[in-house]
Amino acid sequence: MNDARLVVVTGATGRQGGSVARHLLAGGWRVRALTRDPSSPAAGRLASAGAEVVRADMASADSLRPAFAGAHGVFSVQNPMTSGLDEEVQQGRAVGDAAVSEGVRHVVYASAGPGVPGTGVRQWENKLVVRAHLESLGLPLTVLRPMAFMELMTDKDFYPAVSMWHLMPKLIGADRPLLWFSAGDVGAVAARVFAEPDRFVGADLPLCADVRSVDECRALWRETRGRAPRGFPMPIWLFHKFVGDDLTRMWRWLRTHPVAYDLDATRAIVPSARTVREWLAH
Repeated sequence: MNDARLVVVTGATGRQGGSVARHLLAGGWRVRALTRDPSSPAAGRLASAGAEVVRADMASADSLRPAFAGAHGVFSVQNPMTSGLDEEVQQGRAVGDAAVSEGVRHVVYASAGPGVPGTGVRQWENKLVVRAHLESLGLPLTVLRPMAFMELMTDKDFYPAVSMWHLMPKLIGADRPLLWFSAGDVGAVAARVFAEPDRFVGADLPLCADVRSVDECRALWRETRGRAPRGFPMPIWLFHKFVGDDLTRMWRWLRTHPVAYDLDATRAIVPSARTVREWLAH
């Protein structure tokens, strides 16, 4: 018998997974937090907060099955910046295979992008492949689909001085409206989704809390922090050496392709979802 209050959180020491684990624990859920390194400081903080921390290899369904045993739900997130684009798909499929094997009753999948094929952006296309696999397995599924994370402005892992404040405005257009959501608010959405399966199983949820151009974000940064964000000029070819060309392909796509959004639909799920100004002032 699966425990109706137990959710397995993959990527639990990352931005989205960590947010999900924290919100679930605050809501009284049991959380089994998966990580490659249970000895890490982030894993230690989760354990101190009450999570059961488990080591697992997300690319292997055999490794995931014992971690999923007895769980009602699974939050599935993959990070192509650390795993690589090829392994992202392998991991996403392995999560689905293990979830079916262990009788998981609800999978919440952290996708991204516009949710349409043919963009040429591999990390968006990969997520469509993973989603199709999860659907083919007949899993009760909810898809979360943010566009741009506000953490792009500050998180050193995203190279903000180069990417957000230098290359993005050049490739997207400094005045081009972008759809923003905080990775820190993903947990609030996931907790609500797990709590209301009748409402959300089968749903595809585009997540957007604010629509701002890079120029508007820069102005809000100056307004809330008293100075301009620091940029670092770098040619595109050099940036590709660090992160590959998928991000710049994404930004060029966004320059010419508007993406539909509905702020009210996101706030109907989580009224507390922060705007860019609120997030920067936090």
